[in-house]
Amino acid sequence: MDTSSPQDAAVRAREQQRSWYGEPLGDLFRRLIGDLGLNQARLASVLGLSAPMLSQLMSGQRAKIGNPAVVQRLQLLRELSAQVAEGAVTAVEAAARMEEIREAAGSALLGSATQSTGGRAVPSPRRVVREIQSLLRSLGSADELLSAAGALADSHPQLAEFLRVYGAGRTDDAVAHFEAHQD
Repeated sequence: MDTSSPQDAAVRAREQQRSWYGEPLGDLFRRLIGDLGLNQARLASVLGLSAPMLSQLMSGQRAKIGNPAVVQRLQLLRELSAQVAEGAVTAVEAAARMEEIREAAGSALLGSATQSTGGRAVPSPRRVVREIQSLLRSLGSADELLSAAGALADSHPQLAEFLRVYGAGRTDDAVAHFEAHQD
């Protein structure tokens, strides 16, 4: 019989969120709401979550975002929030970008951070890396990805390196790795 209280479960969920997303989602969502001038309903809409699901994630009743597309949109909002906080993006620009993020149904690789090559849009290395990171981090925590890398190290060293760099490493290091492995 489980004797843990709902409060204990919420504390555990927030710790899991910290390992998966770098901080508890309640803290992250509150920062996004403040930086981007949103309310909870609008944030839920931009992310592609129901308002009750957003509330459950904020309170620690749920730990993980199961939809990789939502994780991708969350990462894009984090980046936008940082740009707004730095003063690099105006409120009007942020509102337009949030609409683009909301409309992106998980295909952010085809979004605005692209370079034109031979008449076709090619995602920037940073965008590709962020998509890979979002996908991996939606599948497991940094510790879990490092454990998987350790298990693969002897038999599949390149896959192990991939999991370490993209799954648990810094974005700048992953971009350098990505660029070094392009033909």
